[in-house]
Amino acid sequence: MDWTRLRAYPRLAWLCLGLFVLIAAAAVVRIGVSAQEEAPSPPPAPAVTVAHPLAEIVPRWDEYTGRFAPVQRVEVRPRVSGAVEKIHFADGQIVKAGDLLFTIDQRPYQIAVDSARADVARMQAQTSMLSKDVARGESLVGGGTITRRDMDQRRGGSDSARAQLLGAEAALRNAELNLEWTQVRAPIGGRVSDRRIDVGNLVQAGTTLLTTIVSLDPIHFEFDVSESDFLHYARSGAGRQKAGKTPAFVRLADEADWKRAGTLDFLDNQLNAHSGTIRARAVLDNRDLFLTPGAFGRVRVNGGDLAALLIPDAAIASDQTNKIVMVVTPDHKVVAKPVSLGPLHKGLRVVLSGLDPKDLVITAGLANPMVRPGATVAPTEGAIAPLAN
Repeated sequence: MDWTRLRAYPRLAWLCLGLFVLIAAAAVVRIGVSAQEEAPSPPPAPAVTVAHPLAEIVPRWDEYTGRFAPVQRVEVRPRVSGAVEKIHFADGQIVKAGDLLFTIDQRPYQIAVDSARADVARMQAQTSMLSKDVARGESLVGGGTITRRDMDQRRGGSDSARAQLLGAEAALRNAELNLEWTQVRAPIGGRVSDRRIDVGNLVQAGTTLLTTIVSLDPIHFEFDVSESDFLHYARSGAGRQKAGKTPAFVRLADEADWKRAGTLDFLDNQLNAHSGTIRARAVLDNRDLFLTPGAFGRVRVNGGDLAALLIPDAAIASDQTNKIVMVVTPDHKVVAKPVSLGPLHKGLRVVLSGLDPKDLVITAGLANPMVRPGATVAPTEGAIAPLAN
């Protein structure tokens, strides 16, 4: 537009300028309305289900790691010296008390028995003869045929012979005992280890280790209890005074259920000053002989009752280091609370600390990625119900 020409017509210039301003204003209004129409609306708050944790009195179960140990363990050593003549068991075999395990060369001990028997027979003959001399002397001393001094000598000789006979009989019993000990028998029933010597080896009485035997049924489970737990047991009455009555349940590393039941039968008389723990022991039946001494396991011991809060496992999440529970505040904001968890009870997880009975726990909807700490949610209140045992 040639504005120089419009100078000659002032009214026309002002009319054109006003028309231009109106067109520009209309364009601006149109652009603003279009932008307002195209702006997306914010998404709705995610829906979640919330509930107050269930408060109940639950049994306290404390878990510990330990090892199985035999009730009896015996190192089998010979009572007499000699050469091993025969081995009567297979390595790792189950044996009963009294089963024959080793035979040591019996010939020198049989000779000793025969010699001792000969000494007994000789002393018996000598004793019999001297007893008869005493009997004859009793009839002669009254007539003055022999003196009383001779009679006293005969009685002394007879008494000495009887004493020597007793010594010979004791020597015979000792020789027979040594002969019996040439047969090394199992002192207890259980599983025998491998042989530590072979046939032909010389063994020394009381020194040479032949093998070992461990009993298997029943079997012990040994573990260490922390000082804090020990104090709890002592104050609650679940300690030493209930030994033999406090239940204990054990599971192996590949087992999920606490199906192996026993009882606490021993608590040591002092705490270990270095570790701050006290040694405890449970006893379990092992009729199938499956449990093996030395194997690891987990034990849980009943430590009385405690007031706890219960929530479903679905309400529990994890961060890098802690277990957390999402709760909803009165203004519908999500807050994460770190919690300390216990075992399952009636299908629900025991919360030991970190949660309040008035908290509204998110029990459903955690899978939604929008449900995170600080987010606003639309809660629907429900209820937590225990499951049947």
